[in-house]
Amino acid sequence: MKYETVFILTPVLSDAQMKEAVEKFTTVLTSNGATIVNEENWGLRKLAYPIQKKSTGFYTLVEFDGEPTIIKKLETAFRRDERVLRFLTFRLDKYAAEYAAKRRSLKAGKTETAKVEVESEVKEG
Repeated sequence: MKYETVFILTPVLSDAQMKEAVEKFTTVLTSNGATIVNEENWGLRKLAYPIQKKSTGFYTLVEFDGEPTIIKKLETAFRRDERVLRFLTFRLDKYAAEYAAKRRSLKAGKTETAKVEVESEVKEG
């Protein structure tokens, strides 16, 4: 089954602490037999409403394939970690999975285009 989880980490973390927290949750998934399909760090964003007196948070998206039993373990890890402000995990149906794959390929295409443009500018300059 394909799943997608988005979680918000507290904004008081340093970059290293944030990366360590993301690594912790991806390790929970992989150690329970899931395969990480995609991981995106959306960075520090403003929240729609204050959570625990904080108005911003580090957003992270993780797409993964795994068994439904993994979800309970992942969400238990989220609840036990005080760095997590909010989280949401949902199963992707075939249309959502197609959309996610298309979005990933478009994003990969944009980075490839940007790399080519930078390389051509370097050669011209």
